[in-house]
Amino acid sequence: MTDARMELIRDWLAGELGWPRDCRLEPASADASFRRYFRVWKTTGVTRVVMDAPPDREDTRPYLQVTRLLQGCGVHVPEVEAADTQRGLLLLEDLGSTHMLARLRGGGDPGLLYDQALAALAQIQLRGGAGARELQTYGAEALEREMRLLPDWFCAYHLQLSLDAGTEALLAEAFAFLVRELVAQPRVLVHRDYHSRNLMITLEHSPGIIDFQDAVCGPIGYDLVSLLKDCYVSWPRARVVAWLEQYRLQLAAAGAGSGAGSGEFLRWFELAGLQRHIKVLGIFARLWYRDGKSAYLADLPLTLEYVRDAAARYDELARFSAWVESALVPRLGAANARVLAATELA
Repeated sequence: MTDARMELIRDWLAGELGWPRDCRLEPASADASFRRYFRVWKTTGVTRVVMDAPPDREDTRPYLQVTRLLQGCGVHVPEVEAADTQRGLLLLEDLGSTHMLARLRGGGDPGLLYDQALAALAQIQLRGGAGARELQTYGAEALEREMRLLPDWFCAYHLQLSLDAGTEALLAEAFAFLVRELVAQPRVLVHRDYHSRNLMITLEHSPGIIDFQDAVCGPIGYDLVSLLKDCYVSWPRARVVAWLEQYRLQLAAAGAGSGAGSGEFLRWFELAGLQRHIKVLGIFARLWYRDGKSAYLADLPLTLEYVRDAAARYDELARFSAWVESALVPRLGAANARVLAATELA
C-alpha cells in the first residue's frame, strides 16, 4: 500500500479534509473495474470509504450524477462527503462490509432480503423516469456490442473455439432478435449491476446500493434479471417466477408499465436476462485473459446455465440454443480446468 495513488489519498485526506495523515486505511472491497475502495478510520472510530478512480482509467462524474438521480428516487446510496473529480477521489458514507450475498450464505431470510431489494428497485423504476432521461440510452448498438464479447472473449480465448461463417451468421441472427426484443421494452432507469454483491445490508434503509455509475435508460427487465438470476447465487425457477409476478403486480398497482400480463412480463425478463448473460460470459473471460482476474471464472458455469435455460424456451432461438448445447457446454469444464492448472503452477 505504498503506491503513488495511496500517497495521493493520504495527501488529500490530510491536506484538504483534515484527517490525520497516519489514519488507518485498508482495502474495503474488490472491484471488476480499475476503481479501488479503501475504508478509512478516524481516531474517534468514525469510518468512511474512499473511492480511488484513476482519472486516466475511470471518470467519477457519472457516479456523482447517478448518486443524485438515485437519491431522488428515495433509495439508499452512499452520501458523498467530498469529491475531487480531477484526481479521481471521492469520500463516501460507509455502508459496511456485509452485502446481500454474504447475508444469504450466512443463513439470512431470502424472503426478507429479496422483498427489500425488490422494493428498492420498484422505487427506482417508478420514480426514476425523469432521471432516466438524463442518462445514455441503452440502445441497439450497445446491446449488440456487449453480446459480441461472447465470441470475442469467451469462445476465442477461454474455449479456444474458432467460429466459421455459418456460426457467425447464426449468432448475428440471435443477437439481432434479442436487440429487437430489448429495445421494444418499456424504458426505465437501469442500474446495470443490480445484484447481491452490490446490495449492502445496512442498519437503516436497507439495502444500500453501490456500483451504479454505469446506469442507463434501458429495458425494464434488465435489473430484475440481474437480481433474480444473479450470476453468484441461483434459485429454483418457481421461486424466481413468483418473485417476478409479485413485482409485476406492484408495478401494475402503481399504474406503471407492467405489460399485457404475466406472460409478456416474463418474456421481457427472460430475454433481457439472455442478453445480459451472453455478455457476462464474455466479461468474465475478459477479466482473466486481459486483466488477470481469475475469480470470476468460477461463476461461468451458472452463467452458462442461465443462457442454456432461457435460449431453450424460445422457438426463435432454437438454432442458437442447439449451438450452445453442442459447442459451448461440452467445452467449459476443460477450459476452466486448464486455467486452474495454469494459475496453480504460476
